[in-house]
Amino acid sequence: MAASIAELLATGEPLALPGVFDALSARLAARAGFRAAFLSGYSLSASRLGQPDFGLLTQTDVLGAAREVCAILDIPLIVDIDTGYGNAFNVERTIADLVRLGAAGCFLEDQVWPKRCGHMERKRVVPLDEYLPKLRAALRARGAAPFHVTARTDARGAVGLDEAITRARAFADAGADAVFVEAPESIDEMARVRDALPAGVTLVANMIEHGKTPARTLAELGAAGYRMVVFPVAGLLAAARALEDLYTTLKRDGTTRAATDRLYRFDAMNALLGLDALYRREREWLG
Repeated sequence: MAASIAELLATGEPLALPGVFDALSARLAARAGFRAAFLSGYSLSASRLGQPDFGLLTQTDVLGAAREVCAILDIPLIVDIDTGYGNAFNVERTIADLVRLGAAGCFLEDQVWPKRCGHMERKRVVPLDEYLPKLRAALRARGAAPFHVTARTDARGAVGLDEAITRARAFADAGADAVFVEAPESIDEMARVRDALPAGVTLVANMIEHGKTPARTLAELGAAGYRMVVFPVAGLLAAARALEDLYTTLKRDGTTRAATDRLYRFDAMNALLGLDALYRREREWLG
């Protein structure tokens, strides 16, 4: 059985969470040696809908993707559930479904629905007393399952850092397993968040390439008091660039020969997907 997020955090090392968006990207993250992965809403919206992270994903979309990833992944998966798709009752249903699917945790944010990516403009947040019932519902709906709930606030961009810190304290007081102040815009702001919260509170940092928050290494963030670090879109950005380059080459040349050395070998892809195991089972059935 895979370790829980709490067990991984108990090692004392900051936990890196690469963003995945389908079963293949999840396989590759696990193969690279990551201890857990993050089903990214931004990456899922881009890959599944071809649309920006602008509140277009539905609960059905996200649970469907989580089902596919959990079915093949042997490391814990944290799922981005945006605002929970409604009120506390909707959050309760979402969490119960994720627990049944085998997910290891979720991120739940305080934006007004339809939400948008935390590094986009014109975000709005709901009143704190509207968000806290949803957080309490998430914590109760998991029951006895080791399901990790991260409470996220987007108040930094919508209202200001002081309000974001106020909300982060309220999230910690309500029992959130981790607290995530999205999109601080400097190292000093990140330090203010850490200093404003008790040392025992697990803090999350979000590393968006060319986003609003300064890029820092996992080691730097760990030293700064951030124990969970999400890299939600790096895989998507890399995949999009690779596909664009390959399709451009194919259109220009009428062949992929110039790109062959940058492609997975067909036999290596089959091995990654577990084809040999299926062949063995097929031979057993044939007798």
